[in-house]
Amino acid sequence: MTISDVAKAVSLTKGTVSRALNNYPDISASTRQRVMAAARDLGYTPLAHAQAIRTGRVRAVGLVLHLDQHDAQKPFLADFLKGITQGASAEGWTLTVATAETEAEATETYRRLVEERKADGFILPRTKMDDARIDFLRERGVPFVLYGRTGDTEGCAWFDLLGETAMEEAVAILAGQGHSRIGYIGGDGAFTYAALRLQGYREGLAAAGLRHDPALEITGCATAQAGAAAAQDLLAEDPAPTAIICATDLLATGVIRALRAAGHRPGETISVIGYDGAPEAAALEPPLSTFVVDQQRAGTRLSQMLIARIRGESPELLRETARATYREGGTVAPPPGSQPEREDPS
Repeated sequence: MTISDVAKAVSLTKGTVSRALNNYPDISASTRQRVMAAARDLGYTPLAHAQAIRTGRVRAVGLVLHLDQHDAQKPFLADFLKGITQGASAEGWTLTVATAETEAEATETYRRLVEERKADGFILPRTKMDDARIDFLRERGVPFVLYGRTGDTEGCAWFDLLGETAMEEAVAILAGQGHSRIGYIGGDGAFTYAALRLQGYREGLAAAGLRHDPALEITGCATAQAGAAAAQDLLAEDPAPTAIICATDLLATGVIRALRAAGHRPGETISVIGYDGAPEAAALEPPLSTFVVDQQRAGTRLSQMLIARIRGESPELLRETARATYREGGTVAPPPGSQPEREDPS
């Protein structure tokens, strides 16, 4: 039996049933009693786990890292974990970390952590538009907070960076330098961040009065190698773009390698903007122009929000976004030939 079965039996939404089972104050006593009775009659066993977590907390926030995601938080993992730990420690809580190689293994890991009461709730990074982790935890009434957004927002709390705003700003920066052929290399559209950043790129073109050319838009890339291959495809266009925006710094590092191999000088003959603020990007020569994300602050805020969620705060009141900060490097300049050559003073 799942929470969906209980919801169907009492003709209520899953969110209302979950809130009734977790004693939210905005649910009337009569509705709560009706839901509890239906749960008992149906033998809703996950209720026992959720109630055990709610009434006998282990004061631990949970995090399951997906090792199969090439562009996950790996470059920033230390800062991210430091932030989560700091936020939890301030409340006297701890962090429980587990890993999974596949999505199926991740679901089983969540199940085990819930049943063994190793965590009172979970932070879910790298969210998808249709996310099996959200469905699993929501079905069982287990608190969670998303690092990102998702398609079905019922019962979801989140902290997220406005990547779409950064992509729109990237287009504006390049258009302001005189670029009109601006390429884009994005991530896997199953992930919410990728869909939102692609949307921001398109809206940036519209705001700058530039024509959207589908040939300059390549998505579904996750690795530096994929970024390099995408850059080669963009360079083969006629005319080729004079600037490229990348959804992540990882993609941008591959792009810059491909540009150099093709005889380009990033920041001179072609411009590149990334997103993340990865240390590797700052170490490039020239340093990558990118949007910097404060992963430590994000981790701290996520743990604070999750603890509030576990303590009964409504998920609808725990939805926050922040902006990434543009860091100018050396990979943005006007397109070649857009500025008149200086006369020889002699």
